[in-house]
Amino acid sequence: MNKVNYQRELDQLITNIQAQGKVPRLLLHSCCAPCSSYVIEYLSNYFEITVFYYNPNIYPHKEYLYRSEEQQRLINTMATKHHVSFIEGDFDDHKFYTVCKGLENEKEGGRRCYNCFTLRLDKTAEKAQVLNYDYFSTTLTISPLKNAAAINAIGYELSEKYGVSYLAGDFKKRNGYKRSIELSHEYHLYRQSYCGCVFSKPQAEPSK
Repeated sequence: MNKVNYQRELDQLITNIQAQGKVPRLLLHSCCAPCSSYVIEYLSNYFEITVFYYNPNIYPHKEYLYRSEEQQRLINTMATKHHVSFIEGDFDDHKFYTVCKGLENEKEGGRRCYNCFTLRLDKTAEKAQVLNYDYFSTTLTISPLKNAAAINAIGYELSEKYGVSYLAGDFKKRNGYKRSIELSHEYHLYRQSYCGCVFSKPQAEPSK
């Protein structure tokens, strides 16, 4: 099976959008401000973006709230070509623990993470359908530790389920991850030391 070049496909899509003179509406799931920084900078040149902060996996709740505040601060501070707005989803953490039941001890990047990605992207696709967005996407692929192919496969499947186009990407490419670090410094963003959930937190902390 040939490896998909998601960046090349995105380039072609953007070229087609520009040729049509359109500015589509994009519902962009974001896990945090640092990961979203480059994605917003890049995609806001071509899309009208609404950042959808839906992350019931984040632990503890004060961490969730702080990340949400940082996300909103970035949006309110960053200059963009097209308008960027913000929607916060429900903090229904019981859904996260339900989809991860029995997978608590898996290593980062395993089935637990896959179920978590699916949960968050499903809610994003559903919201995009209800609010009549042209596309939905996620910032998750900017992380070097996350499998873009697996995340995009989830996105495509949910696109079929909800009838909303999925904007695939691998935003770590073309120095996207490096640029997100630069922007984090530029905007003095809080960069967390762990993915977010109670299971990933001990793995990210140094052994005592």
